[in-house]
Amino acid sequence: MKKDNVILIGMPGCGKSTLGIVAAKMLCMDFVDVDLIIQKKIEMSLQEYIDRYGVDAFLKVEAETVCELDMSNTVIATGGSAVLREEAAEHLTRLGHIVYLRLPCEEIEHRVTNLSRRGVAMRAGESLRDVYNLRAPIYEKYADLTLDIDGNDIAENCRILTELIKKANINA
Repeated sequence: MKKDNVILIGMPGCGKSTLGIVAAKMLCMDFVDVDLIIQKKIEMSLQEYIDRYGVDAFLKVEAETVCELDMSNTVIATGGSAVLREEAAEHLTRLGHIVYLRLPCEEIEHRVTNLSRRGVAMRAGESLRDVYNLRAPIYEKYADLTLDIDGNDIAENCRILTELIKKANINA
């Protein structure tokens, strides 16, 4: 049986952390940002780690961190690459209800302008569109719910997200 957590997945820049913290307040839930847990664990920024050790090493640390998560009544904002390793994605499906924050690639490209510092798990020569095309089907695969967030402001997206969660009886 799934736990009562709400797990937010999606591309970098789609608003997982921003929406997550506001939704947690609205739903009287705790909030966890997986990227912050990873940074504390590795004692450097995500980008520094990727630059120093490579994408594969980062994905390994991220998957290990995700697999160590054990909480309840929490909104969890994952990193954009959290579902790329099957063991991590499967752990998230057991940990709670996964909500894919879907945003068109063009909007992601508009929002994510600091790729060299952002900590995005991208291989040399990959574009943000390449990453999007690789990840979108994986997000769809693991999502219990999908929220299209394009065209809405943060308050409206939070309202819709909390309605979806309540309707799905996740936090009942």
